[in-house]
Amino acid sequence: MHDLSVILTFTSGLAGALVFGFAAQRLRVSPIVGYLLAGILVGPFTPGFVANRAIAEQFAEIGVILLLFGIGLRFHLSEMIAMWRIVVPGALIQSAISTAALAVILHFMGWSWTAGIVLGMAISVASTVVMALVLAEWHDLHAQIGYIAIGWTVVEDLLTVGMLLLLPIIFAPGGRATESAGPALGIAGLKVAGLVIAVVLLGRWVIPGALGRIERTRSRELFTLAVLVLALGIAVGSAELFGVSMALGAFLAGLAVGRSEFATRAALDAVPMRDAFAVLFFVSVGMLFNPPSLLDAPLTIFAVLAVVVIVKPLAALLTVRGLGIPFATAVPVGAAFSQVGEFSFILGSVARQLGLINDIGWNAVVAVSIISIVLNPFIYSLARRVSSPVLKVTPRTAGMRPRVDPRRCILVGYGPVGKVVRRLLEERGTEITVIDLNLETIRRIRAEGLAGVYGDVLRPGTLEEGGIETAGTLVLSADIADAAEIIRQARLLNPELRVLVRCAHLRDAADLRRAGADVVAAGEAEVGVALAEAVTAGELKRDGNSVEQRAAIRRRLYGTSESG
Repeated sequence: MHDLSVILTFTSGLAGALVFGFAAQRLRVSPIVGYLLAGILVGPFTPGFVANRAIAEQFAEIGVILLLFGIGLRFHLSEMIAMWRIVVPGALIQSAISTAALAVILHFMGWSWTAGIVLGMAISVASTVVMALVLAEWHDLHAQIGYIAIGWTVVEDLLTVGMLLLLPIIFAPGGRATESAGPALGIAGLKVAGLVIAVVLLGRWVIPGALGRIERTRSRELFTLAVLVLALGIAVGSAELFGVSMALGAFLAGLAVGRSEFATRAALDAVPMRDAFAVLFFVSVGMLFNPPSLLDAPLTIFAVLAVVVIVKPLAALLTVRGLGIPFATAVPVGAAFSQVGEFSFILGSVARQLGLINDIGWNAVVAVSIISIVLNPFIYSLARRVSSPVLKVTPRTAGMRPRVDPRRCILVGYGPVGKVVRRLLEERGTEITVIDLNLETIRRIRAEGLAGVYGDVLRPGTLEEGGIETAGTLVLSADIADAAEIIRQARLLNPELRVLVRCAHLRDAADLRRAGADVVAAGEAEVGVALAEAVTAGELKRDGNSVEQRAAIRRRLYGTSESG
């Protein structure tokens, strides 16, 4: 028989996440809560079906890689560099304060200083996955808040990599210290520097050329495959060749690709797989949780949780504020760190294997991770509402939409029809953004000073990249097979949108109208109108009713009570 554990784990994880995520959404709480509950349900500590946790973790690792790759794609390197004066000292100070606070509390509870410090270092690291999803929900991921918070976690990841190298060296089995910490750190530093140099070289000379060759094949599948190979390949190579985390390698790969003109399309092509696998990250975390462990050492769990949700955010807030960042930004940055995640498990696992923390410490890391991930969206929401009167930012769930600009138009397709539409719209002073899958076309448009998005309009996120939420008009000038679905998605994003669409055949017009198109221009009908007008040109000129005649022909052809 075939081993079904892989497909069962994948299916049960996604199915559970779907059911509980939907329930959480209906209850107006973060879907993350549902994903964690799904993991607990299929985990080894609850009755019924038990998924394979090792397989779930491997799927989750793919999700983390794709998520970090996507974040890197959208981050501007210049902005990241500008934030280093904040994120480097900030990460060091916040980590030191969190570690020291927990070590002192645990020491008074009878723990050794070593165990307290190691556990403190484990919980001082925030989960980039959780942070990215919460920041994105509030549109903060690519704002100053997001640049500071994500840059901060990158530094924390580097610190954690260093600790993972040092712990086995300093604490040999049985607690015996060794003398080779300095050389190990030096080698690790050289490896990180080597990785950065390698990714920069790839991003400047290799990646753009390779993606350009693949783009010229006009194959969507090949381009998507190339993006996945880049993200996963560089991430795995970072771990195998340079000894750093795959997540950090994926982030650097995203930064490299993000400097090219393929950034937008690469980001959007990775979205479907990224979202599915990222959900499995939370499922795999939930599988770690043993509910009875809450009763084994409740005081320890409470102490660790207090440091995570109170001390860490306050330390981050005061540090950011002390570095000159306004209070309205410092508050949500601090709130973003009120959770722990993937690196906490890795560091805690290594410490447990070395005998530096016991089962109580490990269970505390797992329990606090689950609880803090559940609480983090609420804590961030509270912090954001406190700061929103200053920054005027609201979440997607708040029900407030961006103001629509009737002078803005999204033009999909730039063939002969698209060029005519552009010229006519420009004569009326309309601001136009063109979306096209031909890279050379987008290059020419941008050279002419027009906004252009290189991407597949059928991919989720392409319309958002073009600014559909604030556009007054959407024009589909190309005959697209799935135009009805594009119209439905556009209307969800912007109910006030006026949609004009082109199709080849009259038989498709009714479906497009039902999908939400305001105006449908079918090639068959418009050719008929033009020929009829040419045949009767003399009569129309004498009668002076050419407009009404065209409208009557269109009504008969389209079978509607309105023209066009």
